[in-house]
Amino acid sequence: MKIFPSKIDLELVIPIGLLFLGISYKMYLDEIWLGLGVMLLTSIFLGYLFTSIKYGIDTSDLHIYGCFGTHKKIPIKEIIKISETNNPISSAAASMDRLEIHYNKYDSVLVSPKDKEEFITKLLKQNAEINIIYKKK
Repeated sequence: MKIFPSKIDLELVIPIGLLFLGISYKMYLDEIWLGLGVMLLTSIFLGYLFTSIKYGIDTSDLHIYGCFGTHKKIPIKEIIKISETNNPISSAAASMDRLEIHYNKYDSVLVSPKDKEEFITKLLKQNAEINIIYKKK
């Protein structure tokens, strides 16, 4: 199985990091140790969320792995269309540079593999009928 890590956007990480850093600094100055501990644990949790997302492609299925062992399996033969998107809807994607995968008749999922081209190529090798729609540049 080929594993693709999720792309992680600095546009998401930097604002969150700066916010947490500012709040943590204020708590440090005010000696709010419990709050500082909560901020540290929350930061570790968010880091885990961002880094635990990955996608696997085996001989017949696309596997989407999220945090806490969540796993979704989509048969590659059922994928109809893949389109580039920046849809901000909540999903197993740590980047806004996403692919929307349409499968079955009405189902879709958003993913953000680091190497989109290799990811799409791997899927097309197993299902050449997938319609690929790229954003206009």
